[in-house]
Amino acid sequence: MRVLVLQTYKEYLALFVSIINTLSLLTIKLKYYPMVIIANMTSKQHILTFKRSADAVYAMGDFTSATILYFKTLFALHDYLLLEKIGYAPKDHTERFRLLQQEFPELYAELDAEFNTYRSTYTRIASKETCNRIKKMIEHAITTHHIA
Repeated sequence: MRVLVLQTYKEYLALFVSIINTLSLLTIKLKYYPMVIIANMTSKQHILTFKRSADAVYAMGDFTSATILYFKTLFALHDYLLLEKIGYAPKDHTERFRLLQQEFPELYAELDAEFNTYRSTYTRIASKETCNRIKKMIEHAITTHHIA
């Protein structure tokens, strides 16, 4: 079996265009699916990179920025799980909520309970306690879903 490794977006796009030109009968889903991968680029590595960034900011004592980064980690993890399960990742928070509610009700409930915390970081300083709560939530999710 031959594996093709694409290094850049341009290479990926060229391959995608070539496939579209070669295949005359594609479904809408098949046309859309590769574009989702380009847009989301969510992988275990990305999730762990976001987590390391959040941990570094946390260590500096900036709990608001760390909280935002922990949420970014959580959103990436959710997108990864959705992409793995249904072959599609959401384009925004509204779609993420809808898909999580359908596919991962327990993750939906957890996110729904904490989403106001995320929104409040835009206008308020997050406490260390709040940051620790979100940090523990993401650490639990990473372990539970075998991301690390």
